[in-house]
Amino acid sequence: MRRLLIVLIVLAVVGAAAGWILTEPRVLAAGDLPNHTADVANGERLFWAGGCSSCHAEPEGRQDDLPHLGGGEPLVTPFGTFVAPNISPDPDDGIGNWSALEFVNAMKHGVGDDGEHLYPAFPYLSYQRMTLTDLIDLKGFMDTLPEVDGKAPGHQLGFPFNIRRGLGMWKLLYADGETFEPDPAADDMVNRGAYLVNGPGHCGECHTPRNLIGGPIGDRYLAGGPSPEGAGRIPNITSHADGLGGWSDFDLLGVFAQGQKPFFQGAFTGQMGDVTANTMRLPPEDHEAIVAYLKTVPAVADEAVEE
Repeated sequence: MRRLLIVLIVLAVVGAAAGWILTEPRVLAAGDLPNHTADVANGERLFWAGGCSSCHAEPEGRQDDLPHLGGGEPLVTPFGTFVAPNISPDPDDGIGNWSALEFVNAMKHGVGDDGEHLYPAFPYLSYQRMTLTDLIDLKGFMDTLPEVDGKAPGHQLGFPFNIRRGLGMWKLLYADGETFEPDPAADDMVNRGAYLVNGPGHCGECHTPRNLIGGPIGDRYLAGGPSPEGAGRIPNITSHADGLGGWSDFDLLGVFAQGQKPFFQGAFTGQMGDVTANTMRLPPEDHEAIVAYLKTVPAVADEAVEE
C-alpha cells in the first residue's frame, strides 16, 4: 500500500507539472515583431472592420466619429457574464500604457498585459488570423481615440470558469496563433474578403455554432445556430439556400454598404445593426470583397430545430 501511495503521489505531481506546463500562456517576443511604423489610416479601416466600438464603446459615444472605448457592455453566456473592458488610450484604466507587443499578444494569443489568459468572449480566435503589421496599425489608430477613465466592472463567472489557467488547455484545442494564408486558387478580391471575414470581422464568432465547451464546430462554419448569449438564433450565412444562396450581390452589398435588409425589409437593428453601422464605414472595395468571399463559402443546411 505504501508503494502504491508513493506511485500515486508521484503521478499526481507529474500530472500537475505537465498540466502547468501545457497551460502556460504562449506569447511573441519583441524580436518577433516587424520594424513597422503604424499606418493610422489602415488602422482606422481595420477598427471599423472589427466592429470594436460595438462592444467596447460606451453607449453615449457609440455613434461618435471618435468612439469612447470605456467598455462595460455585458455578454451573458451559459458560462457566466463577461464584461467588455476599457480599451481606450487611458494609461491607467485602458490600454494606453500597453506596448505594441502587449497589444499583439492579446490579439494574437489571447494573453493580457499581466500575462494571464484572456477569455475567448474576446474573439482572438479570429483576430489571431490578422497580420502583425495590421495589428500594429490598429493599435496606432486606437491610440488616437479619446481617453476614458474608469475601469469596467469585472466578469461574473462561477467555478471552474473563473480559473483562467484552465484556458490554456482550451487554447491547445482551438487557438494556434497562425496568420491568415491566402488561397492560391482564389483571386485577390476573394482572399481580401476571406481575410476580413475570418480575421478582423470575426463573423464566425457568432455565425458558427459552438460545442459544449465553447469551441467552434468546424464543419458548420458560418451555418448559424443558437445565439452565444442563449436567446434566439444566429442566421446561416453560407451559400446554401437556407443561408445566402438566394441573395444577389446587390442584396449583400446593400447589407454591408447601407445596412439594409434585402427585398425592402428595412434597416438592420440590434446586434446586426451594430455590425452594419461599422461596415458602412469601410470603402466600397472592402464591401465587394466580403460579398465575393461569402459567395464562395461552402453550403451548409440549417440544423433541424425541435419546437
